[in-house]
Amino acid sequence: MTKVKICGVRDVATMQLCASLGVDWVGFVFHPASPRYVLPEQARRLHESVSGGLAPSRVGLFVKADDKTIEHTLQTVPLNVLQIYDSVERAKEIRSRFGLPVWLARGVKSASDLPVRAEVNGYVIEAPRQDGDDRPGGLGRTFDWALTQEWKAPVFWMLAGGLTPSNVQNAIDASSAPAVDVSSGVESRVGEKSHKLIEQFIEKVRIRG
Repeated sequence: MTKVKICGVRDVATMQLCASLGVDWVGFVFHPASPRYVLPEQARRLHESVSGGLAPSRVGLFVKADDKTIEHTLQTVPLNVLQIYDSVERAKEIRSRFGLPVWLARGVKSASDLPVRAEVNGYVIEAPRQDGDDRPGGLGRTFDWALTQEWKAPVFWMLAGGLTPSNVQNAIDASSAPAVDVSSGVESRVGEKSHKLIEQFIEKVRIRG
């Protein structure tokens, strides 16, 4: 079954909904430029609001963060995975420094942009950043999903960028993605998650299988 990550969770009710729906991962955004930004203390409250075997794994999203920022966050809230927007070299440093799985975000414009080496634990494949963007993700922008169809991925990966309940089935079919990551596509307005849209998204993914 295709796995699901709901990114940019900011409130307890949404966190608890994700747990009840069996979401695989929830993402906490620790990037101040994002409308989905949370402080480590807020993320800890979200973390503490669910427990047990069905609780989603927690992914912390960091953009060009220094060690001090990541260390403070980890001292405040337990995270299972670090999702990094930075260079491959920096992502490898972070994995070595903190001993946690690292997913590296990779913007893809053509097949040549797809990773061929297992330099991190996973890749988040999405549309490339464009001039004028104030943040690297959560912009609701898609790319040609068929680029990944024949890709021999070196490690685990997930498809992100512009996914919604109405297009996620087509995205999975076109990309052969083992997991999907959604943020703005399940929001009623920027930064505010819609429970109805999350439920619809999960339903569409599970129908697809």
